[in-house]
Amino acid sequence: MKSKIHEYQKSNIKKMSKKALLIIALSITVLSCNKPATAVKEVKTAYVDTSVLMKEYTEAKDLEAKYKAKSEEKGRQLDAEIARFKQEAAGFQAQAQANGQAWAQQKGAELQKREQQLGAAQQQLAQELQQESGKEMDSLVSGVKKFIKTYGKEKGYSYIYGTGDAASILYAEDKYDITKEIIKELNDKYKSATPKEAEAKK
Repeated sequence: MKSKIHEYQKSNIKKMSKKALLIIALSITVLSCNKPATAVKEVKTAYVDTSVLMKEYTEAKDLEAKYKAKSEEKGRQLDAEIARFKQEAAGFQAQAQANGQAWAQQKGAELQKREQQLGAAQQQLAQELQQESGKEMDSLVSGVKKFIKTYGKEKGYSYIYGTGDAASILYAEDKYDITKEIIKELNDKYKSATPKEAEAKK
């Protein structure tokens, strides 16, 4: 008899335990449902057309003009040498007939050597200017990226995308385009640079 009572009590305890667990589980579910939903933070996004930015950014335009002038200045002397060479090469045919084969061979070899030297000088000049302008352009692009990063943080953007020649966005509404704002801010910053800073960049 005692064992039956004991079994009955054990059975009741198990049922009560299961019931208690079920009540606890239901309570948690109800509480979870009643818990106010946390507000989803709005993701603020925008994009910048980098090709337009580089065309309209005053510092980029100044840099381009600087190296165009430098190229013309350094190329002037070389152009004069090339013009002299072309003149000499043009008269070579007539002089060769008058001065004989031995002279023609020697002069022809000289002209060929000079042509190669002038070609190498042109290539070297182009490489030098490319390296110089490349360094400055890399520095400018790095500065623009830093500026956009700071601008994005200050204005509360989650993302600012870049479009242009290497576009990563296939479509975006015009209202998300902040290119003009960035250009204005960058140009204002560049204009306000002290003459010493502007001179250092030249």
